[in-house]
Amino acid sequence: MALTTRSSTGIAQQLDPSQTLRASTALLKKIQSDQATKTVTAEKPSLLADADENEAADDIPVWLVLTTKKHIIDKVRLKPGKIALPYPYLDTSDATLRICLITADPQRKFKDLIAHPSFPLELPTRIKRVIGLEKLKAKYKSNESRRQLLGEYDVFLADDRIVTFLPTVLGKVFYRGGSKRPIPITMEGKRQNFDEQGNKRRKLAEGGTKVVKEEVTPAAVAKEVEKTLSSTLVHLAPSTTTSVKVGKSSMEPEQLQANVTAVTEAMVEKYVPQKWRNVRAVHMKGPDTAALPLYLADQLWEDEKDVLEEAPAANPGKKSKKRKASALAEAANGTEANLEVIEVPGPDGKMRRIEKSSVKQIEPPVKAAKKVKAKAQDEDEVAKAAERAEKAARKEALQKQKVAAKAALKDADGIATKKAEANGVVKPVKAKKVRTKAADLI
Repeated sequence: MALTTRSSTGIAQQLDPSQTLRASTALLKKIQSDQATKTVTAEKPSLLADADENEAADDIPVWLVLTTKKHIIDKVRLKPGKIALPYPYLDTSDATLRICLITADPQRKFKDLIAHPSFPLELPTRIKRVIGLEKLKAKYKSNESRRQLLGEYDVFLADDRIVTFLPTVLGKVFYRGGSKRPIPITMEGKRQNFDEQGNKRRKLAEGGTKVVKEEVTPAAVAKEVEKTLSSTLVHLAPSTTTSVKVGKSSMEPEQLQANVTAVTEAMVEKYVPQKWRNVRAVHMKGPDTAALPLYLADQLWEDEKDVLEEAPAANPGKKSKKRKASALAEAANGTEANLEVIEVPGPDGKMRRIEKSSVKQIEPPVKAAKKVKAKAQDEDEVAKAAERAEKAARKEALQKQKVAAKAALKDADGIATKKAEANGVVKPVKAKKVRTKAADLI
């Protein structure tokens, strides 16, 4: 099967319509055949499965896979982009379509807009519910209530000002499958880029005023809802592969081909840097089918500067494994070679290493470690001996102080006894104060 390629001159070539049509026809036949086979041998549906996992046979999605040579963006964007489809996979004319609109607070403002007489008559019958963010948080906390909400409606639209908060509010029940993720829509008025005199407004950082927006009208909200229902979502991430839903298995091959062409051109022009020079491949596939190629680039690089003529040289600062192994062997043998080594060519043409100085003897690492340990033990012994000598000296000085205090106390008692005998007192007087003073000497 012939593939569309891009020439080395860098001239962009669009997808081949005949190639895209053949791939669309083959893919739809494969999906319908597999679905018919599954229907014959189908088991009973699981009652524990989520509502979005039990899709009908005509709702099997078809994906466009765009592969680039470099990352499109540097970080994940929680707010997806939108691309209009010539043939929307959502049937906007279906009167049984159930839509839930999640708005920013207060929700009463948007309920009044939808109930306004100027709002298109067919849309209010499809928008079954309008709920604000705070009420959504309060009422749907458990997974059971979220599953019930997921099964009640076919499409969930969310104000783009709060769409980044919904993953934590709705949880994995809504975001695991992905078929009913809330679609962002604009629920604000249009910006006023010109003032009353017709001059372009300056930014606030440049000394201008804050952004002024017009009052949102029922007609503007209805137009945004219709535009969103006829578009597909583009979820961008720091990767070289981006998948976009372009249709479903119940479409005609011509309709699917038109959607694939429109989405590819919009993706390249709006989201891919360097346009077609950065596109590596374009495929289309079903959930369980192989990817059919629609476009393949003949160059794997985006710029000629990305191609190196020669491989980068090895880091000269790093030693080779061979030299490192020889150094370890020399250390194990107890020798260490001098660093002054020269290389000369040998008779066989190979370089030989010659040492200019002699080899000096060193101690094996095991013996060196033992010596260090013995030295540390000797130092500990010296420290302990010094500590014992210091304790002995303190003990000897304290003993001498006690002996001197006892002698002073004995002399004081003798003096007090002699004074009492001289005064005619028979009973000897104990010198308590003198004893106290003598005890202070200790």
